[in-house]
Amino acid sequence: MTPTKRKRWSQRVTEKSNALDLEPGVFTFENPADIARSLKRSAECSDRRKADPFRSAMSMLTFYINRAGRQLHASQRARLEAAKDELRALFARPRRISCRSKDK
Repeated sequence: MTPTKRKRWSQRVTEKSNALDLEPGVFTFENPADIARSLKRSAECSDRRKADPFRSAMSMLTFYINRAGRQLHASQRARLEAAKDELRALFARPRRISCRSKDK
């Protein structure tokens, strides 16, 4: 496998996910609520997903954040993390409490 193909497999997953048909540029939207609404629409309209719509949408968002890694600008990461909270609100799921202490 060439280095180019190896580096871009996550982009192919994002663009051609077998579970969700994502709106183009969804992860670059400025408003976290817009990102969450788009992911919710995609998850609810998909008939190929293996999990419930909330899990599918949250998994795709987490996948994108994790694969971007250090290359993701801090402001974009904050926007995507805020989109997670928006997604939880849209699906009426409780906010997850982190075990990590901010004092550390």
